[in-house]
Amino acid sequence: MPRVDFYRLTRDPVEHVLPAIAARVLAGGERLLVVAASAMQRQAIDAALWTEQPASFLPHGAAGTPDEAIEPILIAGTLDASAVNGATHLALADGEWRDEALGFARTFLLFDNSRIDDARATWRKLGATEGAEIHFWKQDERGRWTEGP
Repeated sequence: MPRVDFYRLTRDPVEHVLPAIAARVLAGGERLLVVAASAMQRQAIDAALWTEQPASFLPHGAAGTPDEAIEPILIAGTLDASAVNGATHLALADGEWRDEALGFARTFLLFDNSRIDDARATWRKLGATEGAEIHFWKQDERGRWTEGP
């Protein structure tokens, strides 16, 4: 059963939130595919994975490079039905839902207020999808995440 976690970004941008999620995925022995349509956003994510958590480098690479299949975290502009790096976890960093995400064990849909209507429509759609487990996370003023409505 696929799990989809909705992360509403009200305080921090995706570049600050994604490294913590990626670190937890890697600590669990899994691989992560990060998808963002914008090349600028992919560059910002790449930089954040190098610098956001100074105590630990998060190994990653870009789709289309010779080492893409061995990267624990792969950053791509598009989503295929299966990840080249064998990822079971997916982060939709641009807030855009893609139906291929249901082929992953767990998906993180990260969205800000500019995509809230799209996220609500996706929530309703997935709520009617048999076998999909959905969760909603919100950030408080101190940056902590809590599950909520």
